[in-house]
Amino acid sequence: MKGSSIFKLLKQRPWVFLLLGALSLGGVLLGGQSQMLSRQSAPTATATASASPANSAPVAPIASKTPIASKISGTATASVSPKTSPSPPTTPSTSLSPKAEASPTKPLLTPEQQAMNQRAKAAFEASLSSVDSLIEMRVAIAKGVSALTLNVSTDAELVDQNGQHLGSLAAEEAYKAQANGASISLAAQELSSPVWIEPPPGGTFTLGDRTYRGRLLLAANGSHLWGVNFVSLKQYLYSVVASEVSPSWPMEALKAQAVAARSYALTYHFKPVNSLYQLGDDEYFQVYSGLAKEADATNRAVDATAGEFVSYRGGVVESLYAASDDIVAEAFQGKGMSQLGALGLAEKGYTYEQILENYYPGTGVGRIQQDYE
Repeated sequence: MKGSSIFKLLKQRPWVFLLLGALSLGGVLLGGQSQMLSRQSAPTATATASASPANSAPVAPIASKTPIASKISGTATASVSPKTSPSPPTTPSTSLSPKAEASPTKPLLTPEQQAMNQRAKAAFEASLSSVDSLIEMRVAIAKGVSALTLNVSTDAELVDQNGQHLGSLAAEEAYKAQANGASISLAAQELSSPVWIEPPPGGTFTLGDRTYRGRLLLAANGSHLWGVNFVSLKQYLYSVVASEVSPSWPMEALKAQAVAARSYALTYHFKPVNSLYQLGDDEYFQVYSGLAKEADATNRAVDATAGEFVSYRGGVVESLYAASDDIVAEAFQGKGMSQLGALGLAEKGYTYEQILENYYPGTGVGRIQQDYE
């Protein structure tokens, strides 16, 4: 979502709030945060998701492999520190409610036992994957092209839409994929569209000159081919944050960018562009460059803010942002975050919550939490 791009100047969209209510998102619970500030109510409308390619994307049944099914609650609350008094972010505390004995005034567990249980739960949560790892994004990395070249880092499976094994791709061997009506020519086979390329855990695939984590879906429509990367929100953000800002920036600016990018991605997770993919990989959305752009500092910013998003009344804000205040004013009528402005505030000692509140007034920081019930 680089503000310097001409795409961003043409992206004339209002500040849009996506209010979720009760939605399904496997294995995670929208909890945590948002104390609303005294300000006039922001407009409430569903997120717009236009920007489809010139050739219509094929409609294909897309099954996520995320093994989770849970609920979303829109009752998040979080405090935003005053801009004039920077302070560290506060982590919402969790507690275990003891079962009541016959006497309702006497807890089953002693305070020491409750504290021990809390420590055990914290250790258990720390041993789990980040909540961002439980959310799978569908990102279009090739749209309406006639052919694609690809290879995989390790042997990968070819799978059809019903999960049936079709063959395999050998590691480090170049393959050409070409659309042919409702089928795809690949690895000397004519395969019915769509086709999955599934590297093993830790494996990667390269499409053109970019390398990606996750899985690749190829779908054909006539003579045109689409490539969709199914990747965890965590790994998606690793690339996006490092593609949008410099990893050399102060950590609070990187955290603000990570939260804004996550919030923006979540709006398209809940309201995708179409049935094939949720959003694109270019400046119209936010820049996703694959593995090459990842950096340690930006990865740490993503991990430190895992599950956090810009929230308005328990909903997810489509947190628009651009490179400078001038571009934000021109492209978004002043309603969005200036990345260079965020950098300046971080250098003055502002926390990432204060930076976000400065650019998205009336909002708070919400958090997606894992639900163990």
